[in-house]
Amino acid sequence: MEPLKHECGIAQVRLLKPLEYYQQEHGTWRHGLNKLYLLMEKQHNRGQDGAGIVCLKTDSQVGNEYIFRERAMGSSAITQIFNKAGEMITEGMRENISLQMMPYAGNMYMGHLRYSTTGRQGIQYLHPLVRRDNYRARSLALCGNFNLTNAQEIFDLIASQGQYPRSGSDTYILLEQLGHRLDRHVEKLYMQGCNEGFHGLELTHYIEQRIDMAAILRECAPMWDGGFVICCMTGSGEQFALRDPWGIRPAFYYYDDEILVVASERPVIQTTLNVLVDQVHELQPGQAILVNQNNEIRVEQILEPKPNISKCSFERIYFSRGSDKDIYEERKHLGYNLVPAILKACDNDLLHSVISFIPNTAEVAYYGMLHGFEDRLNAEKTRAIIQLSKQGILTEEAITAILSSHVRSEKVAIKDIKLRTFITEHNARNDMAAHVYDVTYGTIEDGVDNLVVIDDSIVRGTTLKNSIVKILSRLRPKKLVIVSSSPQVRYPDFYGIDMANLQEFIAFKAAVALLAERGMLDVMEKVYQECKASMDLPKEECHENYVKQIYAPFTDEEISKMIGRLVTDEGSDVPVECIYQTIDGLHEACPGHTGDWYFSGNYPTPGGLKLLYRAYVQYYESISKE
Repeated sequence: MEPLKHECGIAQVRLLKPLEYYQQEHGTWRHGLNKLYLLMEKQHNRGQDGAGIVCLKTDSQVGNEYIFRERAMGSSAITQIFNKAGEMITEGMRENISLQMMPYAGNMYMGHLRYSTTGRQGIQYLHPLVRRDNYRARSLALCGNFNLTNAQEIFDLIASQGQYPRSGSDTYILLEQLGHRLDRHVEKLYMQGCNEGFHGLELTHYIEQRIDMAAILRECAPMWDGGFVICCMTGSGEQFALRDPWGIRPAFYYYDDEILVVASERPVIQTTLNVLVDQVHELQPGQAILVNQNNEIRVEQILEPKPNISKCSFERIYFSRGSDKDIYEERKHLGYNLVPAILKACDNDLLHSVISFIPNTAEVAYYGMLHGFEDRLNAEKTRAIIQLSKQGILTEEAITAILSSHVRSEKVAIKDIKLRTFITEHNARNDMAAHVYDVTYGTIEDGVDNLVVIDDSIVRGTTLKNSIVKILSRLRPKKLVIVSSSPQVRYPDFYGIDMANLQEFIAFKAAVALLAERGMLDVMEKVYQECKASMDLPKEECHENYVKQIYAPFTDEEISKMIGRLVTDEGSDVPVECIYQTIDGLHEACPGHTGDWYFSGNYPTPGGLKLLYRAYVQYYESISKE
């Protein structure tokens, strides 16, 4: 498989009552920590590279630690982290220390699951990041699900203000930018408190009670270009979660008189807290949910929503848990929409077409596709019955014969093994890749039946060619039809999904192959010159997607046919056709999530276009050296 690495997962938990309350009502003071664990474990799909948690204690006495953090690398990171926290708690209980001093006995928790979209690895890149200070109000913990397209611009700004960022990563830059503004905010309150006659601890409390993170966000966030959900907590008890004004990255929240939680996905909150779907709210574009030291919760519009709201459609197709009520129906609808194109590819021969899916991808869309075939078959049955009735020859036997026809669905592909990496020779590795799946022999009549398989690993095409097409061709269908519930992925994503290189996309390869076949490679040089001339412009002056010219001479069907050719082995006598969702079909199925830049090239932010210019220039210059 070639799973897309994608946007990370976030989780926040805020306990709104003293820990003793949860001991009495829920049988443990670890109620918040337990909920954080569930929120993270149920979002495990969003991060396999590593994870981290942080706990803040707002009742800690001077001289005692009040920020606890654990991070770990790898797919078992969640287990490692919570085991470590459990060991610290057990040690504290053995020493019979009070809850006020107990590690992880806090009322504020934050967790993060990471998928690297930059290639940077190492525990230093794992969230949450912590900025410590002797003043609690100036201590910060930050995590997020984001990619900023203009991190260098922000870096240059804060460096020009005299700061010395230790890293160029967008996470560190945000931490330092927010920290700098928080410092200035605290200094202003310090002077204000001094002028009002406060000093010592009274002055500290005066400052902590007046921290306004909304004001700090309004100073920092307007220059952030990209998709983001930023979560932050201060040592003095302030916290927030802010969503980008385009709505690219998702965030949901729930609160009652006991608890506030924020997470990347709605069903995760529903399951963890056993609440109804209508009780979980979506954080809207540009909104922040904030909590102050006194546990007062408010939702504020920090950034004006952009006119081109672009909620990520890949969330609906691929990333988010299919247990969400709306996402489940949308994925079924995506599969249903594909039926007319599939029937056309199969010459409308329902009786000799078998439909199936590749395990672990597009299964829900497969059920929608199955429903669409059943509706089409039922319509044919109805017409046949009406025709026989008009002819006056409608008999019980005839009706039985009509009703006995059915949609042929089989489980033709079985995920068999996980390949080991000790095979290094290219040819041998490809041969091994063909055995990632096994097939169910006898399900297809040799040379007679069409085989229709829905699979969402056809973004890059490597798994499709090296594994899926090879193994399914062994069944010797009359025709192999590979179906995707998403449109063709044509453009890089710069907002958190691990697809930044044009040359990786099978649709891009197909368009280039068509240009070469038709003697039109001069188009690529033209696009290069236009991107080269524009890549150093300020992002606000980037308006046109020149890379669209690569695809413009061809219809979607022409590109799909070329993809079919590219994923078919030379010498294979099984014709392969690829069918993709249309962009109109995508928007019909997912009307609330119109962010489609990876399909259409319509980037919602100017920073996205600027990075596209750079990506194409790097691509073209690399092939020019070959």
